[in-house]
Amino acid sequence: MAASGDEVADDPVLGAVVAVAASAKVAVSRAGPVQLVVEVRREDYVALVEAARAGGFETFIDLCGVDHVARDPRFDVVVNLLSTQHTRRLLIKVGVPNEDPSLPSISMVYPGANFYERETWDMFGIVFDGHPDLTRLLMPDEWDGHPLRKDYRIGSVPVEFKATR
Repeated sequence: MAASGDEVADDPVLGAVVAVAASAKVAVSRAGPVQLVVEVRREDYVALVEAARAGGFETFIDLCGVDHVARDPRFDVVVNLLSTQHTRRLLIKVGVPNEDPSLPSISMVYPGANFYERETWDMFGIVFDGHPDLTRLLMPDEWDGHPLRKDYRIGSVPVEFKATR
């Protein structure tokens, strides 16, 4: 459900956070606990995250990638933040194109994002510019490709069963 302009403007927490990002589209998810959902272009991403931190979203919950192989932009990076002082959750979605799968790192704003960005790079190939140590986290260093991309080739390891000997 999209949030109305008045609903955003009347909310001092959300209004201050969204004001820094001209591209922000705000919705309110009422499925389960109420959660604010903000879709933003990547050029406004870091400014929005910094405003969220300054606005009281002090806890980084997680960051993940999503591959929509047939859509443009192909990828989404989804960030979940929590404000205990305002008892609110904020979900930030950023579209990332396949031609340039990169996004600025937010690990300088939320240090806890470090490993989540590494995992997203490792699994989806989304580069986090400015990350202090963007190296593989789950796959071996010599691994070729990013296995959670929907177009990643499916491989197999031959298994020999006792009955076939």
